[in-house]
Amino acid sequence: MGDETMSSDESCATCGRPATVCVCDRVETFSTRRRVLVLQHPQEQDKLLGSAQLLTACLPDAQIVVGLSWRSLAHALGEDSSGRRELERTWAVLFPDKSASRSRAQRGFSIAGRSGAAVDPATLRGIIALDGSWSQAKTLWWRNPWLARLPRIGLRPDQPSIYGRLRREPSRHHVSTLESVAAVLTASGEDPAIETALRRVFRTMVQRCRDAG
Repeated sequence: MGDETMSSDESCATCGRPATVCVCDRVETFSTRRRVLVLQHPQEQDKLLGSAQLLTACLPDAQIVVGLSWRSLAHALGEDSSGRRELERTWAVLFPDKSASRSRAQRGFSIAGRSGAAVDPATLRGIIALDGSWSQAKTLWWRNPWLARLPRIGLRPDQPSIYGRLRREPSRHHVSTLESVAAVLTASGEDPAIETALRRVFRTMVQRCRDAG
């Protein structure tokens, strides 16, 4: 997408962002072995600072589903529910974990099943992220009881969000949807270059937002 075709007050037809903060010229696409599903709260459709749309632009196999509740993971994915149990064994939900310990997990990363036993990241086929403010993410969690049946990913990042002061997070270990999914992909065995590229384009978007005031 060439930004030179848009005036500064126009919006990009691809990402919906103003031309001054559009980063379609920097987007690289990657294939991953694991699928990514973003459950987005209806009030989080932020076309200026939202990271979920940028994540799916870089990962064509990732998808965003907007809503408040779904009957099951298969329903959220728009798939046949006959394989529900298999899906629930091989997908995990990413949810902020204040108790994650750096001493026992890489970058504060861990996956635990319903019994609390550790789950091997290599067995994951899919990752679910809840996209919204902290209160919106909690709403999605409580309105979808099937999420509690899935293995849960605890992630404590080793650095604060790239957002900085542009978007306030509840605490240091809360980062954007893009940053958290990127970190989990790396920790699960995906190519670290994917996380590097995702963070780079996200940082460019945030910087352009700052520059645009």
